[in-house]
Amino acid sequence: MFSRLFGKKDRASPPSTEGRRVYAVGDIHGRHDLLEALVREIARDVAATPPSAQPLLIFLGDYVDRGPGSAQAVDTILRLQGERGFEIRTLKGNHEEALLRFLDEPSFGSTWAEHGGSATLASYGVQPPATRTDPVAWAAAAESFAAVLPAAHLTFYRGLELMTEVGDYAFVHAGVRPGVALAHQEERDLLWIRGEFLQATGSFGKVIVHGHTPMEEPQVTRHRLGLDTGAYATGVLTAVRLDGETQRFIQARTGRVAA
Repeated sequence: MFSRLFGKKDRASPPSTEGRRVYAVGDIHGRHDLLEALVREIARDVAATPPSAQPLLIFLGDYVDRGPGSAQAVDTILRLQGERGFEIRTLKGNHEEALLRFLDEPSFGSTWAEHGGSATLASYGVQPPATRTDPVAWAAAAESFAAVLPAAHLTFYRGLELMTEVGDYAFVHAGVRPGVALAHQEERDLLWIRGEFLQATGSFGKVIVHGHTPMEEPQVTRHRLGLDTGAYATGVLTAVRLDGETQRFIQARTGRVAA
């Protein structure tokens, strides 16, 4: 694990959190091990330079799928909520949308499995169907999943936010639709958008802190910060510390995971 300070890039005037210490965490995707390591790094950072008020810890969504520890990652976040060391805000990702859709529509399971859903089921002790196209097997899996899913986890998934704002920053999972005011963004764009958002060069009203699109390194531009470093595959989970006008990236690392 390590922390490093990135200089401000391509900004005429630095954005500010208006006095609030904020930590935002990118896509976890079942890498509970990296999440635990990153939380320890963030706690050390808080202890080393205590903020004047309770720090805010924002998770950008995609807690589940692909990695082996989806259920355990949610347990960690619920534990943090109970400890009161941080104000916790949890955003919804497209993979949480998929999980909830599977509970309501078991036939969606074959599609969910193509994007890592089988790993989530396994983390809850549910055996994924051997054949992805068997609707009867997926109905049984959904029934088993609903039976073992802790009530606190279901409440967590159903209560996730779409956006939160602090000072000059807005935090979302995927991004925002260019040319649309933040207050009028649609849920599908907040959870799924890529090309139109990533290629945009103008202002979005605030600096957008997002995940969803994995990159080898955090993405820093004048108008957005991308925090998804592909933790499930790369072994790198990224957070950013925003404090006043400063930006500091903190990462937890393990060896690269073989495909």
